[in-house]
Amino acid sequence: MEKTIARQLLSIGAVFLRPEEPFIWASGIKSPIYCDNRLILSAPEARVVVEQAIADTVKLRFPQAESLMGTSTAGIAHAAIAASILGLPMGYVRGEAKTHGRNNRIEGRLEPGMKVVVIEDLISTGGSAIEVVDALREAGAEVLGIVSIFTYGMKKGLDRLAGADVTNYSLSNLDTLVEVAVEQGIIAPEWKDRILRFRNNPSDESWIK
Repeated sequence: MEKTIARQLLSIGAVFLRPEEPFIWASGIKSPIYCDNRLILSAPEARVVVEQAIADTVKLRFPQAESLMGTSTAGIAHAAIAASILGLPMGYVRGEAKTHGRNNRIEGRLEPGMKVVVIEDLISTGGSAIEVVDALREAGAEVLGIVSIFTYGMKKGLDRLAGADVTNYSLSNLDTLVEVAVEQGIIAPEWKDRILRFRNNPSDESWIK
C-alpha cells in the first residue's frame, strides 16, 4: 500500500521532490519536498485509491471506530469520503472555536465516550493533529488514533505523538516515496540519502551540498 499511495501522490504532484531547487518553508527552512494532498480531491483516479486506503486502514487498525473526525481544513473532505465508504458518522474540528452562534469548535455530533479516529492529510511535526486530539478528548471523546495520508517521519513529530499517547498510521511516508522516486527516475539515486538526512535534521542545510 505504501508504494501504491506514493506512486499516486507523485503522479498528481501532491508530493513534489525538488532537491536541486529547494522549497522555502514559512519557517525559513529549505526543503527538498513539498506536499499538497488537497490535489488528491481534484484527481478522481488517485482519490478513489487514497480514500479507499483510508477506509481500509480505519477498518483494519480501529475496527471499533464509531466516528471519523477530520482536521480543519485539509482533513475534512477525506474524513467525509472515508466515512461514507465505511457508513460511519463524520465531523471535524476547527482550528479554534467560532465566535458566533453556538461557539462550536467541534462540528458534527459527538457523544461523550464516542470512539473516534482523526483523519489528517499530512503529519510533519504533529502539532496540529495533537491539538485536534486534545480538543476531542476535552469534549469527552475516546480518540483511538490518527489515520493520515502521508508522513515525513520527522523525529519531532514521532516524539510528540508518543508523548501525547497518540497512535498514527500513515498510508505512505517519505522513505517509501523517495524509493519510488528513484525507481521512476524522478530524482537521481544520490539524492536519496540527502533527502532523508534533511528529514532527520531539517535545520541542517548540509544535505544541500
